[in-house]
Amino acid sequence: MQNAAGVTAKTNPRDQMGRPLRDLRISLLDQCNFRCPYCMPETEFHADYEFLTRQQRLSHDEIVRLASIAVNLGVTKLRLTGGEPLLDKKVADLVARLAKIEGVDDLALTTNAMLLAPVAQKLAAAGLHRVTISLDTLDTDIFRAMSGGRGDLATVIKGIEAAEQAGLSPVKINTVVQRGVNDHTVLDLLEHFRGSGHIVRLIEYMDVGNRNNWRLEEVVSSRESLQQIETRWPVRPVDPTYHGEVARRYEYVDGAGEIGFISSVTEPFCGSCSRARLSADGVLYTCLFASAGTSLRDPMRNGADDEELADILSRIWLRRNDRYSELRPTDAPLKRMRSKVEMYRVGG
Repeated sequence: MQNAAGVTAKTNPRDQMGRPLRDLRISLLDQCNFRCPYCMPETEFHADYEFLTRQQRLSHDEIVRLASIAVNLGVTKLRLTGGEPLLDKKVADLVARLAKIEGVDDLALTTNAMLLAPVAQKLAAAGLHRVTISLDTLDTDIFRAMSGGRGDLATVIKGIEAAEQAGLSPVKINTVVQRGVNDHTVLDLLEHFRGSGHIVRLIEYMDVGNRNNWRLEEVVSSRESLQQIETRWPVRPVDPTYHGEVARRYEYVDGAGEIGFISSVTEPFCGSCSRARLSADGVLYTCLFASAGTSLRDPMRNGADDEELADILSRIWLRRNDRYSELRPTDAPLKRMRSKVEMYRVGG
């Protein structure tokens, strides 16, 4: 049996822990309009920094080809990330092409929302289902500092409103909680979005990449955040919407909406992780904390057909045994922790 692209349908591969490949996160480019200190500090990513060239990045044709192959292998969820994906001025055209791939049940995009308001309706019309927006605080000064001096909070709020009006819902707000930085502003952020229909997800501060000088002492556990929330609003747990859902869900007892907790540090969910990540230069990573990946761009540009690319992707997944968060050396000095792929290269 073959799909529309002529690729023979295959059984969905499962890795060495029995986890299927269900989600593919696609980084469109390694550039961003923010300079967040924990990801792309201005001191390193300055005006003369050399990002990937257009030739080094996957073209839209190549992205659609690889996405189609991945869907044929069982992927049902596609997410566009960056860097900042909305810096790609033709992203709506790409969305329209990805939306036509049979078998894609969920097509989403993660953004800082600075560029979202003018294009939200166009993205929705192209077939985008929803957006996730990275927003760590509603304190103007802290927000400005956490974006490296480049973010404008009012513009981000307008982007969220535009996404809602365009029907890109439910809008999810991803908030990384870092002790001593923004943890004291979490309740204000939740207050703002209560009753809006948007879902705030509180994410434990993680050791992604190699630049944030991560320390366990800076992690505010989901349990601690939940206890803080319950001092103001009663909440109760909600059943997962699907097996392997990353966020643990709670709802306000008074009906004002939902909150999610992503607890990679204190309650790892490696055992049900079904996500692969494709960098802007076509390297496939099987974990957010991976130290190495496998290029799909090079064999594709060297003439590999769809069948060969599907075999490569399947073999990568079949060999996968990643469970970094379960094995994280939380008591080890930072210098002894292994190097990992940078977050701006593979998105969140």
